[in-house]
Amino acid sequence: MSDLKYNEAIKRLETILADLEEGKKSVDELSELVKEASELVKACRNKLKTTEDDIRKAFEEA
Repeated sequence: MSDLKYNEAIKRLETILADLEEGKKSVDELSELVKEASELVKACRNKLKTTEDDIRKAFEEA
């Protein structure tokens, strides 16, 4: 998942959310979707943290 772009991860999360809201998935499918969503959220948080750190560093060096 680390090679997934932030915008791609967000779009996939939106798709998963739509699937969950639809309510037509089996328990097994729901479990897998929730696991995937969790990993995507972690990846997005990491990307945002890295970007924030990069910005902070750039301003400190300027």
